Amino acid sequence: MALRIAFFGQAAFGRDVLDRLREAGHAIVGVYAPLDGPRPDPLAARAAELGLPAFRQRHFRRRTPAGFEPIPRLLDEYRRLGAELNVLAYVTAILPPEIVDHPPRRSLCFHPSLLPRYRGGSALAWQIIEGERESGVTVFQPDAGVDTGPVVVQKGGVPIGPETTAGSLYFERLYPLGVEAMVEAVGAVAQGTARYRPQDESRASFQGLVDDAVARLSWSRPVDVLDRLIRGCDPQPGALALRAGRPLRLFDGRRLPGEADAAPGTVLGLDEGRLVLAARGGRLAIGRLRAGDGPKLPAPEAGLEAGERLA
Repeated sequence: MALRIAFFGQAAFGRDVLDRLREAGHAIVGVYAPLDGPRPDPLAARAAELGLPAFRQRHFRRRTPAGFEPIPRLLDEYRRLGAELNVLAYVTAILPPEIVDHPPRRSLCFHPSLLPRYRGGSALAWQIIEGERESGVTVFQPDAGVDTGPVVVQKGGVPIGPETTAGSLYFERLYPLGVEAMVEAVGAVAQGTARYRPQDESRASFQGLVDDAVARLSWSRPVDVLDRLIRGCDPQPGALALRAGRPLRLFDGRRLPGEADAAPGTVLGLDEGRLVLAARGGRLAIGRLRAGDGPKLPAPEAGLEAGERLA
C-alpha cells in the first residue's frame, strides 16, 4: 500500500530517503527543507528537480506571551497537503504537535543511536565521548518528549573503534543503515504491520548539545578521555585548545602507544604527517588543526613547533 507522505528533512540523508520512498511507490505530497547555508541543501535541490511541492522553513513555531505556538500560515499550508504520514529524516527544527500528530498514521523520525540511550541533538558525539563500543539507528514515533516515543525499527551491531570519529560513524556506517531503517519503517506502517514498542526508561540517557564548554580540552584529564573527546567532536565543533591564548581546534585524532616525557599539552613534534602531543598517561596524534576561524590545515602546515605547550 502506498502512502501520501509529507517529508521533513535535510542534506544528503534526506535526499536519499526521499528517493527510496518514491521508488517504493509512495506519493510525496510536500517536502520541507531548511534554508540554504553556504551550499545548496541536497534535499531541497532534489525536490526542485522532481517538481515536488517544496517549502523552505527554518522555524515552525513562534514565540508569544503564552509561549511557543505554531505559525498559523504554516499549519494551514501543511493541512492542505492531505498527508497520511509524516517522515522526519534528520530534522533539527522543532515541529509542533499540530503537525507531528496530525496525519492518520502520525509521524516517523530517525535518530542516530540505539534509543533510549543517547537522546538529544548530539547523539553521535556523545556515544564516542562516553566510550560506547557499539552504535546503531532507531526509527520511532515522536511524542511530546525529546526522542522518547515508541520504537518502530531499530538496527544495531555497529562497532565504534579506536579511530572512529563522529563523522566516520555517521557517514560510513549509520547513514546507509539509517536509510534502510527509514524505508523499512515506512513500509511496515503502510502494510499495517508496524509494532510500536515503548522505550525502556530505566535505560534512558539524555545528553545536551556538544558546545565549546564540552569540547574544551583539559590537559589534566587522562589520554584516553582526551582521545575520545577529540574524536567525538570531529567534525563539529572540533575539540578546543588554546595556543598563546587563541582558539585552536584539533581534528583527525588518535591515541599513540607509549608514554610522553613532557608536560601534558606539549608539542612533541611531527610523526608521519601528524602532530604529536603529550598527554597524561600517553600521547595523541593530530592530523588537522584550525586556528580561530581559519581553514582546517594538515598538521605540517599548521605552524606548531616542538616544545610549545597548548592550554
